[in-house]
This record gives sequence, C-alpha cells and structure tokens, in this order.
Amino acid sequence: MNDTRGFVESGEIEAIERATVAAVSPLAVEELDGWLLPFDDGTVKRARSAVPLHRGAVSDSTLDRIEARYDSHQFVPAFRLADTACFDPLRAELEQRHYVGDSPTCVQIGSARRMRQVASADAALADVDAAPDEAWATLFLGEGFDPVDGAHRVRALSRAKGSLYASVREGRRTVAAGAMAFSHGWASVHGMRTEQSQRGRGLAGRVLAGLAQAALERGFERVFLQVDAHNMPAHALYRRAGFSTQWQYRYWQRQQWPR
Repeated sequence: MNDTRGFVESGEIEAIERATVAAVSPLAVEELDGWLLPFDDGTVKRARSAVPLHRGAVSDSTLDRIEARYDSHQFVPAFRLADTACFDPLRAELEQRHYVGDSPTCVQIGSARRMRQVASADAALADVDAAPDEAWATLFLGEGFDPVDGAHRVRALSRAKGSLYASVREGRRTVAAGAMAFSHGWASVHGMRTEQSQRGRGLAGRVLAGLAQAALERGFERVFLQVDAHNMPAHALYRRAGFSTQWQYRYWQRQQWPR
C-alpha cells in the first residue's frame, strides 16, 4: 500500500483518527507521545487499539509506555497501524514482541454530494433518526451476524454523542441500517448492515444516500468510512458512491500464550 502523502495531509490524518475513535466512544481514552489510547471491554477493535496521530518513527520507549498503560488497565495491548513504510521498524519490533497483525481494513474518503447520488432516482432515502430504535439494534443481531459482536457494536455506536442512525424499514422491521458520526470536520459512516435475505436490492445505497443528505444539511461535505479489505461487495458499493482508498491498516495484538 502506498504512503498517504499525495492523498491527505498529516493534519487530516490526525482528524480522521480522532474522529474514528470518537465515533465508537470507548470507555476511556488517553493520549501519549502523539498516540490515542482507547480502552474498552467490547469486541470493537477500533475502540481498544492504540493508534498514532502521525506518520513518523516510534521509539521503543514509547512502545513500552503504551504497553504499560494497557497493562495497567488490565487490557491486552493492541495497535492499529497503517500499512505504510514509516511503520516498518515498529511492525518488526511488534513481531519480536509476539504481536500478530490481522484484519486488513481500508480507510476510504468521499464527498457527501457524490454519496447522495448512489441511490437510484426513484428510491426513497433511508429514515435518519437522532437515536437508534429497537428495530435498528435488532438488525445487528440477526441471521448472518455474530450476535455478541453485534451487541457490542450497537452499544459503541449508540453512546457516541451527536451521531445519527439510518434505517430502511419494511413494516416493523429494519432491513438495512447504518450510522453517521460528526467530528473534527468530518462526517463518517459506520455500522453498515443489510438483512441477509434482503441483499442485492439497493438498500445499502438508500442508507448511504440518507446519511449523505443528513451530512449536507449539517454542512459536512467530507466523508470517510472504513471497510474490510476483503469485502468486495462493500467495495463495489462504496466505489459507486465515490469513495476511494487512502490507506490500509491492520490490527496488531499481543499473543496470549496458554499457561
């Protein structure tokens, strides 16, 4: 993956990283040597992985201090690192310390105006509400989703301040959903879900379009999202909505050996 230079400026990288953590509202967040250290007891990795706010060298002493902070909170240390050359020495050091990188994820950037156009002209926009209702939350627990992870994601997204929640409803059921957070000059898309039996009907596009309309009404033009690098259907949708990948990251977690 190419370096981020030429795509977004360093200040924008910091804003996106801060906004990413704010959107999942960890139980606690600390700052240390240009890093954000979120702490959480759920399954949402963004809410419990240290992330640098810069693209530069990281000393072993900083790594030691970050590990110590997670150990002091009784959480397993974890890091969210962009796949950029500047972090090659850090990744090598993490491997020496028995960390393993997984879950490659793409950070994509787009515009609310282009995103608004992804739904077909005759399609109704998703309903957008200031709080999630029971049907919105239930979708995360349905067939095809991990109910434990889904419950943790509902909890994380629901407690973020100022977020909005989009629903495509059919009767009393929510068949597609998503959320949007607003922070540090960016709108961001999170928690995109479509009921397994309803995929292929353009429902996710209606969710994106509804969220885009809400962003524009609030004066936000720039939008980012994060998507599993291997989720090709999602990549196709976001490409149609005008998003492009700016960088890729992985989660690095220290292995716990059986006693």
